[in-house]
Amino acid sequence: MNETEIKKQVKEAFEILMNAAKPEPGSLLVLGCSTSEIVGKRIGSGSSEEAAKALLDALLPLVEEAGLDLAVQGCEHINRSLCCSRATMKKYNLQQVWVKPWLHAGGACVTGAYARIPDAVMVESLNGQATLGIDVGDTLIGMHLHCVAVPVHSPLRHIGEANLVMAFSRPKYVGGPRAQYDNVPVDPKHAQQ
Repeated sequence: MNETEIKKQVKEAFEILMNAAKPEPGSLLVLGCSTSEIVGKRIGSGSSEEAAKALLDALLPLVEEAGLDLAVQGCEHINRSLCCSRATMKKYNLQQVWVKPWLHAGGACVTGAYARIPDAVMVESLNGQATLGIDVGDTLIGMHLHCVAVPVHSPLRHIGEANLVMAFSRPKYVGGPRAQYDNVPVDPKHAQQ
């Protein structure tokens, strides 16, 4: 595992997502990450604190600079609960749960986030309020995204050895053939998705 390469890939992925989504400050980003997959192992079989550190070293300053709120998803052993700041929990009216993630129940990335996010808490769900998502290693973050999710088709397909999938959400189009739309926040070619 090359920590420098992971940091470079995370920065590139973040830039691609920001350019596609053009989020407003205060938007909620959900991160799901299997560090096992980053280092070339099967999900849940080889959590890597080093890979988590490299990813978070790159991502946390970018999230702060963009003015985004962040929630980091844990694994199914803690029911995919998420780590975020207490301020984020209050802002989105989220339900706190009592669990402390660790390497073998939650995973390395959420454990690292819990140690580094100021005034960190664990929450049960984002109630579909995230408008941005980064999924490293097929961790299944879709339940946390606001509908309608728009996939970001990126030339960057991996972080380390892990698959990379990103998305952002847009408001639903409603109405029939007579409906009109102004200020469409997404490229119209995505309207079919």
